[in-house]
Amino acid sequence: MTTESPRWFKSSYSNNGGDCIEVAANLVASRGVVPVRDSKNPHGPVLNASPASFTTFVAGIKAGEFGAI
Repeated sequence: MTTESPRWFKSSYSNNGGDCIEVAANLVASRGVVPVRDSKNPHGPVLNASPASFTTFVAGIKAGEFGAI
């Protein structure tokens, strides 16, 4: 059992416009998940994505698959 806590971070591309997410990539090795949360609501819900799903999500963003958000 691990007691490692998430170390949350936002992208360096974030301009604090309020449309940001935070991820805790440090839990991939110990728990096999990439926790994701809304940076405006740090005490709100957390989505635990698999590393493969998160990688696919990021690739989709980079490829412009979600359009202009």
